[in-house]
Amino acid sequence: MTTGLPFDDYRSLLTKLPGPDEAAGAAARRRIERIAPADRLGLLGALAVWLAEWSGRTPPTVNRPQLAVFAGNHGVAPHGAMVQPVSTTAAIVEHCAAGGRPVNQICVASDVGFKVYDLAIDMPTGDIGAEAAMDEKGCAATMAFGMEATAGGMDLLCVGSVGVGGEIAAAAVFAAICGGSGVDWAIGSDGAATQRAALVDQALATHRGHLSDPLEVLRRLGGREMAAIAGAILAARAQKIPVLLDGDQAIAAARLLQAANPAALDHCRLATMPVDAALAKAARQLGLPTVLTLDVDLPEGAAAALAVSTVRAAALCLANVQPLIILEQ
Repeated sequence: MTTGLPFDDYRSLLTKLPGPDEAAGAAARRRIERIAPADRLGLLGALAVWLAEWSGRTPPTVNRPQLAVFAGNHGVAPHGAMVQPVSTTAAIVEHCAAGGRPVNQICVASDVGFKVYDLAIDMPTGDIGAEAAMDEKGCAATMAFGMEATAGGMDLLCVGSVGVGGEIAAAAVFAAICGGSGVDWAIGSDGAATQRAALVDQALATHRGHLSDPLEVLRRLGGREMAAIAGAILAARAQKIPVLLDGDQAIAAARLLQAANPAALDHCRLATMPVDAALAKAARQLGLPTVLTLDVDLPEGAAAALAVSTVRAAALCLANVQPLIILEQ
């Protein structure tokens, strides 16, 4: 039953997500069996089938990959649990615009389009220890804004984030959805980890009784980055665009969508397994395969950009590898 509230459209959308193109996936499997019957191309074969199923094309192509990085700040950050000041977010956004971040170089090397979305970084979300991060209207509008990131004809979407305080919001979401307390999910191993755990527990106590609905968890405990990423993931599904996830906000947004619909992430893959123990635990609960097995800890979605080369190689192998013919002597 709809109520006329802003989240109604997203609740409806989550119940009507399109499935994979099974014919495209079957065609990809047949081609792999023909060109590489012995090893089936291993990881590359699995990625090729995934691309075919969720793009609806055999062979699939990765000609226009795009990295979307969503930037926002959190009202919980000024409590002193963060190593960096809130002003760091704006500095990173400007650094990205100037081309000086590691992610810029990786995008150039991997031929990946790159765009940073400023989600009102001068207006942090509400302090989740005392109030909701966003109201329902604002959260729904931010999800809609994130959906616009899929415009432009891309064939692979990578998502990342930047925002001081995002670690606390993500940990609070993991605790609300997966169970446990702040100490189980506090991201980071510096001296302020205990304080971040306490802030998570305070947020859970403040919003107790309102955390059974994943979208309510998003607006109460999440951030604008998380809401925009959730919207981008949903829009990509509707437009047959496979997705690579990277970072705490992307994993938290994905976990919320999965809680609403267990099949919501079938078109997604993790760029790599996070280095941080708590974030890795949350990532493993998604149950998604990873593209890379490198021990990397890169910010702003850089690992997803790095993974694009492997995904592109999988598409090219499916399209261009020919069966090996051995002539008898």
